[in-house]
Amino acid sequence: MKTYDIIIVGAGPAGLTAAIYAGRANKSVLVLEKDTFGGQITSSPQVENIPGFISVTGAEFGEKLVEQAMNLDAEIECAEVLEIKDGDVKTVVTDDGEFYAKAVIIATGTKHRLLGLDKEEEFIGNGISFCAVCDGAFYEGKTVAVIGGGNSALQESILLSSLCKKVYVVQNLDYFTGEKKLADELVTKENVEIILGATVDKLLGEDELAGITINTANGKKDITVDGMFLAIGLLPQNEQFANLVKLNDYGYVDSAEDCITNVDGIFVAGDCRSKRIRQVATAAADGATAALAACDYIK
Repeated sequence: MKTYDIIIVGAGPAGLTAAIYAGRANKSVLVLEKDTFGGQITSSPQVENIPGFISVTGAEFGEKLVEQAMNLDAEIECAEVLEIKDGDVKTVVTDDGEFYAKAVIIATGTKHRLLGLDKEEEFIGNGISFCAVCDGAFYEGKTVAVIGGGNSALQESILLSSLCKKVYVVQNLDYFTGEKKLADELVTKENVEIILGATVDKLLGEDELAGITINTANGKKDITVDGMFLAIGLLPQNEQFANLVKLNDYGYVDSAEDCITNVDGIFVAGDCRSKRIRQVATAAADGATAALAACDYIK
């Protein structure tokens, strides 16, 4: 029975950064990932807010992370983690058997809530985005729609209003659920049109998004847009750990900036952790912090 020093659950920027730091500390590392090596960033056609890169595709950045981790002898396996059992040696149960480690880092990230419409996943990266900080510059002088009415949607809309010719904000309720201060600021933007009590019914376009059909109290309406930003929430992927580590009310692992959980030898990094800023840079910072904390624990 091989026992790794550290098993990392998730191969996004947080998990792979943790693997890099653990590898540099001469620890044996196994990274388990059920979906895409590199994480959600790989679906971004162009990223311009990562230190060291003026511009890089998400796929290329993900590949470089994987390559760097493997160059430090990290093992990377495709498997879905179903459960972690506590003990002096942790047992990580997957759909491909059990693995063992002295410490575990949870870096499962989040997934964006989707509208559940035809072509939605096909248009991600081809007109559908989730991050105005990351992708807003690509729509400078163009028309976009922001879907949602919480703080994230309001912040995205305000940022996009400074870049885009026109911003439609579509909220399914008759009011915003975000902070009043943000809503008050948004309504002052002359190039922003707010549509309340409306839902997106259909996505228009062939190979890329060209418009949306919305349902309003007055019937259906087609809107031509160059892009759409979804801001209807994130779903942390921590359900399988709920009986082990403490989660907050929103399902994120409850941990401070030290990335330490309530269970000895279990650490957390990246977007699945309770935190305010969820960006590649902060995910990488978490990965380094969690890896070094795990190395200290092993000592």
